[in-house]
Amino acid sequence: MPASQTPAPATPPAAARLGHALKPRQLIMMGLGSAIGAGLFLGSGVGVQAAGPAVLLSYLVAGALVIIVMNALGEMAAAKPTSGAFSVYAADAMGATAGATVGWLWWVQLVIVIAAEAVGAAGLLATVWPAIPVPMAALAFMLFFTAINLLGVKNFGEFEFWFAILKVAAIIGFILIGVALLMGWLPDVASPGLRNFTEHGGFMPKGLAGIGAALLVVVFAFGGTEIVAVAAAETEDPERSIARAIRTVAWRILVFYIGSLSVIIAVVPWTSEALKSPFAAVLEAAKIPGAATAITLIAVIALLSALNANLYGASRMMYSLAQRREAPAVLGWTDPRQVPIIAVLASVLFGFAATVMELVFPDKVLPVLLNIVGSTCLLVWTISLLSQLILRHRANRDGTRLPFRMAGYPYLTVIGLGVLALIFGLLLSEAHTRLQFLSMAALTAVIAASSEIARRVRAGRGS
Repeated sequence: MPASQTPAPATPPAAARLGHALKPRQLIMMGLGSAIGAGLFLGSGVGVQAAGPAVLLSYLVAGALVIIVMNALGEMAAAKPTSGAFSVYAADAMGATAGATVGWLWWVQLVIVIAAEAVGAAGLLATVWPAIPVPMAALAFMLFFTAINLLGVKNFGEFEFWFAILKVAAIIGFILIGVALLMGWLPDVASPGLRNFTEHGGFMPKGLAGIGAALLVVVFAFGGTEIVAVAAAETEDPERSIARAIRTVAWRILVFYIGSLSVIIAVVPWTSEALKSPFAAVLEAAKIPGAATAITLIAVIALLSALNANLYGASRMMYSLAQRREAPAVLGWTDPRQVPIIAVLASVLFGFAATVMELVFPDKVLPVLLNIVGSTCLLVWTISLLSQLILRHRANRDGTRLPFRMAGYPYLTVIGLGVLALIFGLLLSEAHTRLQFLSMAALTAVIAASSEIARRVRAGRGS
């Protein structure tokens, strides 16, 4: 993708370069694993209760949006693989302030979510093994995954690969059990057939309003898929790897989500209180022993996988910001193994602090922080689509060869932006989400203003 007209920062010295140790298989599984988290295993029931069986339409809209965003990111990442990903592409398309703003905003989101995932995983684990204190488990998780990220991207990639394998295997097993239940193949278990799709008020018991309400719930379940573009910079043969990952990951995510939700809706009435833990409810209906414990442990794995991936993503974004002089230069330093250890430690430091504060003041710290950054992924997606629209136009105008070209340009990009505008409108229309949107907008404005001021100060010193 062609660079912007603003001068590019000097090429970092060899000691500050990242490696290319991630395997293509690890990138593909990272893309799958990043979207299969606790939001699916534990939170999907909220969407079902909001819209009834029509929640499938909400998932189709959200899934189509993610496919568009991933293809747009894939086009830019294949042309210019960089650890700053959408932050760099925003800078190329709309200027350095836009790039720095989206980079810092994403980093702030990730370091807050890291703390939430550590505390959440520890809390879930305590429901299975109460003997393990939540504070001890949360801090142990933070220490362990900090060590994994400090050991190098190869170790990180292998951990994420096996985490994703476990989650994907759990989803496939769940769908197969659900199909067997619905077909009447399980002993002593009566099949409900498909009546739950039409009973209890029909397929759309809450109308279009229910689908819109569910869309606000389900769209956030796909958050994290953008980390594939960040990881592309450290992958072998990134031009080919990112294109392959985009082609395979997007539709698999949709199949896993739609397949899982179809089973849940068919087996559990949308009015049931059992939807508080939808996967466990289906397995209990299938008379699978230890269902609740199994799903809880899978949710713990999902949270820890996300913690690991988010720490990686945060450290690489911070490294990229430092390389572009948008963060202190020391954060761009790498050790002989090409690990940005200062960026890793800086990213995890806030996570440690927020974890300790949440454990000392339960349910008081993280809910506030998460509310501020709750809509950040939607803004990142919006900026990514705008960047692709601008940079693809430049590439076409200049006759630049792109290793991977997003099909349907510019129509799909515009459709994606339209869906995002609809979602932002829904956020503003609901009282409980309006504050989240306004908090995110205020944080974005503060970061943008700070970035611009810092840039002018540097320019003044340079002159």
